[in-house]
Amino acid sequence: MEATITDFDGRDTAPPQPAPSLKMDARTRLLLEAPALLVLLRLAWPNILVMMAHSATGLVELWYVAHLGVEALTAMALVTPVLILMQNMSQGAMGGGISSAIARALGAGQREKADAFVFHSLVICAAFGLFFMVVILAAGRPLYRLLGGEGASLDGAVTYSAIIFSGMVLIWIFSALASIIRGTGNMLVPGLVICGGLVLLIPLSPCLIFGFGPIPAMGIAGGGVALLIYYALGTLVLGWYVASGRNLARFRPVRLRWGPAREILAVGAVGAVNTLQINVTIAGAMALVAAYSSAASVAGLGTGTRLEYLLPPLGFGLGAPLVALVGTNIGAGQGRRALRIALIGGALAFALTEAIGIAAAIWPEAWLRLFETDPHVLATGSAYLRTVGPFFGFFGLGITLYFACQGAGRLGWPLLGGLLRVITVLGGGWITLRLTGSLSAFFAVYASGLIIYGLTIAIPVARGSWFRRPAMADIGR
Repeated sequence: MEATITDFDGRDTAPPQPAPSLKMDARTRLLLEAPALLVLLRLAWPNILVMMAHSATGLVELWYVAHLGVEALTAMALVTPVLILMQNMSQGAMGGGISSAIARALGAGQREKADAFVFHSLVICAAFGLFFMVVILAAGRPLYRLLGGEGASLDGAVTYSAIIFSGMVLIWIFSALASIIRGTGNMLVPGLVICGGLVLLIPLSPCLIFGFGPIPAMGIAGGGVALLIYYALGTLVLGWYVASGRNLARFRPVRLRWGPAREILAVGAVGAVNTLQINVTIAGAMALVAAYSSAASVAGLGTGTRLEYLLPPLGFGLGAPLVALVGTNIGAGQGRRALRIALIGGALAFALTEAIGIAAAIWPEAWLRLFETDPHVLATGSAYLRTVGPFFGFFGLGITLYFACQGAGRLGWPLLGGLLRVITVLGGGWITLRLTGSLSAFFAVYASGLIIYGLTIAIPVARGSWFRRPAMADIGR
């Protein structure tokens, strides 16, 4: 019988025995048997470095675009929440569903099922990429106007967005391939591709933005072209690795069936809602600031929240191994070990992200001056970091445990935590700005949203919600 999370109450049970022809490989055995802290650190530390490098690809563009002026910086700030939403939905949400499904299949010794997930994953992600490409290309201008764009900044946002979203299928396929590989516990190959992309972008972005030799200056559009080149080359490399048979979960065309698709979507689609909540919160906060303040304040908040946008990749650095570890152990019936690994990961994430937040609160301009020196931009960004930064740890805790919940196939509490954060920040923030007009008060409400998000996920997980059957625990199954 296939082992799932509903087969046990958190007590370790004997793992299902794989068929003789599907003898467990060394990597899967490592996930099931190595000391919890040791195996998590072994998988996580290179992945954290890699994800920070991945985030740096966006910072490279931001740094170069900032040299084009405040209007270009504002244009990029308008598009960034939408672009990062796509990256996080494809990589962290749907990607987590892919990795979780593959990990649980491998943990149960079901290699053919893991192979079927590969093909279904690529089809699902190609469909999502095509859908979002059409939607954003059609609705880009009204969307960025809603977020506060106007004049030259709105035109720049539409130009940059049109280039990025014309290649949205590439971004989704890239994320699917990376998640397929990570689901086997292999963090190295996706990491090498991402780091290689950063090495490419550092010289390529300025050449396309400012021009070089025969290459004409493309302005903000050049940053979008450079990013698409990175994703195209990365997709080719990752696709070759999976198609060559080197990956534990192999690529082979199969008949499309609802069963494998449902297992991926049960985690990935609900995870996409959680990701949408996070990005809607930041984008909505920018829209509120735009309604009650100036374009420079929007740029300041956008530059400050760019540091906040580094936290999900850092959480993903710990979270991607957690998806594989938790999923594989649950597939093998080792519930208690899966929960212990998740809590260790959450504690590490809290410590790392809290350290970043405190440093940003103490020295906010060390970050902000990397991109802009306008005094109004610096004032808003500094106020945001001084107020919100000390609570970054709760966001990191929630994000990391969200990935652990993906591995467990239980996303009810992350979904509730994200909803409460949206209500707190946007509802409470709107009331605060309407009554006081104070950005400092608004940022205090914003910080409370981070606390609510982290604790709403952490407390139930620590109390064993994965192993109970109430409705809340079963959301997203």
